Amino acid sequence: MTMGWTPERDVVLLAGTPAGGGQDRPARALLAILAEQGLVGAPMSLVNIPGRGGGNAWDDLARHPGEAHRLAINSPTILSNRALGVSGLAWDSLTPLCNLYTEHLAFIVRPDSSITDAAALLRRLGTDTAGLPIALATAIGNANHIALAHLTRHAGGEVGALGIAVFDSARDAIAHVLAGHAELGVITAASPVPELTAGTARCLAVSAPARMEGVYAGVPTWREEGVDLVAGPWRGVIGPAGLSPEQSAFWEEALRAATAGEAWREELARRHWSDTFLTGEALRGFLREEDASMTDALRELGLLRESPPG
Repeated sequence: MTMGWTPERDVVLLAGTPAGGGQDRPARALLAILAEQGLVGAPMSLVNIPGRGGGNAWDDLARHPGEAHRLAINSPTILSNRALGVSGLAWDSLTPLCNLYTEHLAFIVRPDSSITDAAALLRRLGTDTAGLPIALATAIGNANHIALAHLTRHAGGEVGALGIAVFDSARDAIAHVLAGHAELGVITAASPVPELTAGTARCLAVSAPARMEGVYAGVPTWREEGVDLVAGPWRGVIGPAGLSPEQSAFWEEALRAATAGEAWREELARRHWSDTFLTGEALRGFLREEDASMTDALRELGLLRESPPG
């Protein structure tokens, strides 16, 4: 670990979703490993600030420039929020520290759903777009929404007619489906594992590049179903603006060490996460590319509502 700077007091890690949500899960896993391996040398705690797909947590960071004891989980919504005019906060006005992983999407229904398979879902999206109630997390215009729009366009449906209920947590979106309020859920693959295991939900397809393992072993990819769709949100760690090079270096090294061991590898496998760890200029280049491609996708799919604020 670098000796140029070390934490001098308690550290807070923010998650922009409720407990059990897509940003909460990596936060808890990281905190456990950082503590177990003694990589920080100061107490760390988790604070959940849900809302706007993580936007409320990132706004909190923006109010604490130079505060290296306050970090947050990062996700693609930081890009889509700005592209859609939901937020004026740009990712590069904060300090990205690392990318952790990418998780692909599961398209789930109730076991007794009349949507029997992926082909049936495509038919429904093409012929009855507005009549299909859908639940997703965590924000309009996020990776889940873009993937759903891609499928709808492929099926010949009207993207603007999609009937979507948005939740701060994938767990809430799943509950909405199971309660019968939505017919389809589009959520990260880790989220419905308990329901898929128990048989209270059924997965039609996943947006992974190849077949997944565990409860997803028998589930086709969208590519197998004739749709060129590989998609899913990434998660990272981001800090406030104004961190010194020494502070950024400390956190990059701590996060690299935490994700290099067997405990993190086991977490990746258990959660169906794909390792996409990046730091430094490689991370910033990745975020620049993601920002441009997401803006293009939102515009092409009719989801871009206004130009990003200057």
